[in-house]
Amino acid sequence: MAEDHSDNGVVVIGLGRFGGAVAESLVRLGHEVLAIDQNGELVQAWSERLTHVVQADTTDSETLRRLGVQEFGRAVVGIGTDLEASVLTVLALAELGVRDIWAKALGPKHGRILERTGAHHVIYPEAEMGERVAHLVTGRMMDFIEFDDGFAIVKTRAPREAVGRTLEECRLRSKYGVTVVGVKSPRMDFAHAQPGTIIARDDLLIVCGPTKLVETFAAQT
Repeated sequence: MAEDHSDNGVVVIGLGRFGGAVAESLVRLGHEVLAIDQNGELVQAWSERLTHVVQADTTDSETLRRLGVQEFGRAVVGIGTDLEASVLTVLALAELGVRDIWAKALGPKHGRILERTGAHHVIYPEAEMGERVAHLVTGRMMDFIEFDDGFAIVKTRAPREAVGRTLEECRLRSKYGVTVVGVKSPRMDFAHAQPGTIIARDDLLIVCGPTKLVETFAAQT
């Protein structure tokens, strides 16, 4: 029976600056990563920093099947200048039924082709966007912005421990070292957080603090 990586595993295809940044950030966040590239030199370089790195032609769905890619629920296609390889890789992932495909596009036309081929999310990144995408692709955060001084602001789900309690009762700041600055309830306007704000199950929280602490907090949601 094939091992199921769908909950925590992510396939990252293309280990250029963007794909490498995504893969490295995902590993640091505690996710299992299967990294694939056709370039043997890149595979060799990244094999010292990532656990699972494979050299393979990702445009071939049968090759991806043999690697077990279909057992992963999420994939990030970070292939750079080879548009044909980018599009065929997305198509192969879609054929394997990968449920959440993120793909890097070089421009709007490329992006539209990727969407029609099967990408669920199209990214137009600079290299430094890799870490932000790593946070978003895991589903823990709806948005993530990091500043140069190691401070971050995120939009994330409310942790289970906070549901039905006020922010004062939760003591999230003392427990996690982060500050909840706002709460967004479904079909309601954004509201600035107050000590007496009660957190509901489907609320989204706007949280700020040191990047590491924000990541730890989001991992609880």
